[in-house]
Amino acid sequence: MLQANRGTVKPSTNFNASADAEVLHKAMKGLGTNEDAILQLVTARSNAQRQEIKASYKTLYGKDLIGDLKGELGGKFETLIVALMTSPITYDVTSLHNAIKGAGTDEKVLVEILASRTSQQVKQIVAAYKQEYDHDLEKDITGDTSGHFQRLLVILLQALFKAGEQKFGTDEQSFVTILGNRSAEHLRKVFDAYMKLSGYEIEESIKRETSGNLKDLLLAVVKCARSVPAYFAETLYYAMKGSGTDDNTLIRVMVTRSEADLLDIRAQFRRLFACSLHSMIKGDTSGDYRKALLALCGGDDA
Repeated sequence: MLQANRGTVKPSTNFNASADAEVLHKAMKGLGTNEDAILQLVTARSNAQRQEIKASYKTLYGKDLIGDLKGELGGKFETLIVALMTSPITYDVTSLHNAIKGAGTDEKVLVEILASRTSQQVKQIVAAYKQEYDHDLEKDITGDTSGHFQRLLVILLQALFKAGEQKFGTDEQSFVTILGNRSAEHLRKVFDAYMKLSGYEIEESIKRETSGNLKDLLLAVVKCARSVPAYFAETLYYAMKGSGTDDNTLIRVMVTRSEADLLDIRAQFRRLFACSLHSMIKGDTSGDYRKALLALCGGDDA
């Protein structure tokens, strides 16, 4: 079943890759950079179109567009524009690689990507990771994580979404096995049965029975099984709530969901929190970075 695109970013209708490449080249050449021209263009093209623009730019000017953008832009705005110019699978693969390499692991990135992507996307990510880094993603993750958290990540990686009956215990092993091996539809039935049996939501049990990274991962899997847009609405809210903004998360979610389900995420955001996604971004960011994020957001649900 093909789902309708619920993204805020749609392909531009009368698209001309070389004309766009020229606009970007002009915006960067000479003294000063026309950031506005860059953000207006990039946020109004689909990712597939941006890849064509990149190829045209190379043909016309013999240079790498991403390299030129990095040379001209700076800070969070640069990070956002470069992310938009990167193909989705490459972006996920790079995000995972950066989360694993170096001292300490950014578990949040592993949790978000592996809990929310479809099994088809996970398969593509695994293959692209191998191609890009000549490393096995599963090995890299197991080398960097441990225990039940590691086990569930591996199950999610292997995308073994097959139904099957199993007794539901409160031991972590059962949680891990059941949540890792079931389709979203099957899980929703399990959650309803669990509620009837125990009198409380599965999320309550997870919070009581587990902690740390494992708790975060189990909750993410449950939330994504219930509703991926609601999961991302929450992720965006907590990236901006309170003092300081988790810009990496904000950028990652806005970029990766802009052509998938950002309209649904916006609707869930409005439903769950006392404000719109648009107004929260507006209050939490500034400059060209803010302008580009608001263009991706594509409207206010105030």
